[in-house]
Amino acid sequence: MSKLPAPGGAVADFLTKVAETPTPVHAPGQIRGRLIFALDATASREPAWDHAARIQGEMFAATAALGGLELQLAFFRGFGEFKVSRWVADSAALLRLMGQVRCAAGETQIAKVLRHAANETRSHRVNALVLVGDAVEEDLDQLGHLAGELGVLGLPVFAFHEGSDPVAAYAFQEIARLSRGAYCPFDASSAHQLRDLLGAVATFAVGGRKALADYARRKGGEVRLLAKSMEGL
Repeated sequence: MSKLPAPGGAVADFLTKVAETPTPVHAPGQIRGRLIFALDATASREPAWDHAARIQGEMFAATAALGGLELQLAFFRGFGEFKVSRWVADSAALLRLMGQVRCAAGETQIAKVLRHAANETRSHRVNALVLVGDAVEEDLDQLGHLAGELGVLGLPVFAFHEGSDPVAAYAFQEIARLSRGAYCPFDASSAHQLRDLLGAVATFAVGGRKALADYARRKGGEVRLLAKSMEGL
């Protein structure tokens, strides 16, 4: 399993893509940014599930001073099981939700995630979709079509790919590209970087590019590349 690439590689590309993503539009009366956090909960990701639960708090911490974040957990597992949570506004609530989920063998259901995200943003604006997974076992043309619909709706997908499967890498890259989002690979040794990158996406969802640049300056490291990537945009 490959490690998260060093700055100048996939991380730099990811941060540049985030910076180039159109600034989120908030609906009238919408105070918080809204983000769907979608996870593959099939058996192959069981070791990473608790890992994801531990780092998710960064998304809320990063946006607290900006008016906060509303987040919905979505996951798939087993054979045909796809669930979404209520919208929550704090990390403790999300941690409780994630703690109730156990991974189960099955096939990916990314199409259901993309359809749900489209339906949700049509009824009440969603600013970003985070998709975390390690495999793609679905028709790539269909996924591309659904991702393109999200692009038209102005809902970017920020795709985090665990592992080195080339089919999944290609699919996640296309989903990100067609939705006008961004793609980045990671592995279990990338906890610190993944935490900060999730915080960057959440900050973008709430406050747009300016807030993202401020976050990058505070965090430093790979995320600081955001400040440079946004120069001249």
